[in-house]
Amino acid sequence: MKYNVPAFLFCVSIIVACSSKNISAPTPVVISLHTYYVSPNGNDVSTGSIDAPLRGINTALSKTVPGDTVIVRGGTYHEKVSFTKSGRQDKWITLKAYSGEAAIIDGTGLSITGKEALVTISNVNYILVEGFDICNYKSSTPWVNINGILVNAGSGNITIRKNKVYNIEHNVKPEDGRSGHGIEIIGNTDVAMKNILVEENEIHDCNTGYSENLTINGYVDGFTIRGNKIYNAENIGIDAAGGYWANSNPAFNYARNGVISDNELYNIDMSTGPLGGHGAIGIYIDGARNIIVERNKVHEADRGIGIVSENDAYPTEDCIVRNNFVYNCVRTGIYLGGYLNYTTGGTNNCYVVNNTLYFNNKELGAFGEIVGEIRLTENCNNNTIQNNIIYAGANDVFIHKYTTTGSNNIIDYNLYYTTGATKWIWNGTEYGDYNTWKTACSGDANSTNGINPLLANTASPDLHIQTVSPAKNSGVVISADVNGSADIDGNTRIVNNQISKGADAP
Repeated sequence: MKYNVPAFLFCVSIIVACSSKNISAPTPVVISLHTYYVSPNGNDVSTGSIDAPLRGINTALSKTVPGDTVIVRGGTYHEKVSFTKSGRQDKWITLKAYSGEAAIIDGTGLSITGKEALVTISNVNYILVEGFDICNYKSSTPWVNINGILVNAGSGNITIRKNKVYNIEHNVKPEDGRSGHGIEIIGNTDVAMKNILVEENEIHDCNTGYSENLTINGYVDGFTIRGNKIYNAENIGIDAAGGYWANSNPAFNYARNGVISDNELYNIDMSTGPLGGHGAIGIYIDGARNIIVERNKVHEADRGIGIVSENDAYPTEDCIVRNNFVYNCVRTGIYLGGYLNYTTGGTNNCYVVNNTLYFNNKELGAFGEIVGEIRLTENCNNNTIQNNIIYAGANDVFIHKYTTTGSNNIIDYNLYYTTGATKWIWNGTEYGDYNTWKTACSGDANSTNGINPLLANTASPDLHIQTVSPAKNSGVVISADVNGSADIDGNTRIVNNQISKGADAP
């Protein structure tokens, strides 16, 4: 898949192109017509020049026309920022922190009623927000929904870049609707939200309760979430979702056609909040379709990456999870399927290829079981699990398929290694012998068991493979579209029609 993501330089009429792995980025002409400056020492009746800045961010935005830029000087701004005007394809409206200065949009003391955000981008197009601290928006009122940044109502061509979002907190008990988001992108109209780019942001220490830190939900058709860092979270890190009443039209009620790449997520731990347990997920595809999850690092999370469905009518379909490092998670590394004894949506036509999983499953699962480095639950159909390095702990399970539901899943060309006893579980039956396992799952004929993959360093850990690793050039090339063009580091994935197992191409 390819997504066209614009690139620009602000305040001057110079053309600059931004490039990214696996994303086609054209170079539009973007002309800055006027620049308004904002400062805590400014005055809202000033001209808005750098020598006579305005005081309010919203005041400056109210003056903009397509092509204008608002630059915010360092300091703290206690206001809820809202965009009321759209830019155009060649004339974006840009809101940007002054280079080298900390511009802080601070919610301390600001009220919240219903669903609100510190920065709201609603029913507008061609908007960029860059370089702010967006923080300290908190509420102890039941059943509100508190957000750092909210994008909705058919907004498109939106870029959210290099912001720090933290201390967004709904501090109530779970039974009082504890909910919020660091960044929420929600398609809640019949207009598809397209060309959404969220990159190089940092989201941390948010109390989101039953919600997530970075959410894409509803009629969002074409998005890229890349290069973000999310940590110290009490629930899900990144969620591309469907089936959660975001959109009243069922055909529009799921996210689609997106890329989630090059992000790092850690300390994603539900036990740190009032929900308790270890149900939080680093990257979660739940009822969405046509999503690529690649080159991410997920570690010290409750669970690593999920392509799952919690809703009967919204299976997760046609997704690819590839070239990721997933390690030191409390429970499973990568998992598929509907929730056990709860939903029938399932996971269909997905690929889990060229990932490196290491020492997940630190604790037993919700049923007292070893969950497995790769987990398959209800209604997994026509999925492919290949070219993965699965390095299990001493008391771990490589692959765990719980029930007899689902069919036509292909498992092969993986590399299994453990310091303990080998274990696989298929349809609820445990297998310790590799040949018996192959018969049970009707696959894995070309996989490797019991040979050390020679990771670069298991102490740190560093999950790259050494040049003499048995994983090198021992995988199977499915296609460039499936395996991807770049490994975890951006190096060429397939060379001379050869591919290594795991996320690394040494």
